[in-house]
Amino acid sequence: MQATILFGHGSRDPVWRVPIDTVAKRMLAIDPACCVRCAFLEITTPDLASTTAELVALGVRRITIVPMFLGVGRHAREDLPVLVKDLQRDYPEVMFILQPSVGEDARVVELLAQISMPAATV
Repeated sequence: MQATILFGHGSRDPVWRVPIDTVAKRMLAIDPACCVRCAFLEITTPDLASTTAELVALGVRRITIVPMFLGVGRHAREDLPVLVKDLQRDYPEVMFILQPSVGEDARVVELLAQISMPAATV
């Protein structure tokens, strides 16, 4: 069994998480059988460790973590790889795949460029 975790920074403002939750809902609309969860680095719950524990308890043995960051700052470069290393230590039976941040994906960059263009030029 496999799952995807959409990983975000977190915020005190509960509305902040709506776009990430919306991506998860869209993934389920595309494939109702997919297993997707959201997790956050700080402030917002659930965190990555508790989300992983839930998935492992469900029998998931392959987890893809998608950092939902446009920029690749310290959290994506330093903090998240350490968290994933700790998870791999705690769950050696699980394969963890850490994707690049979504802002590094050429498809996202292209879509953002198109959205940002004045309507007359698109």
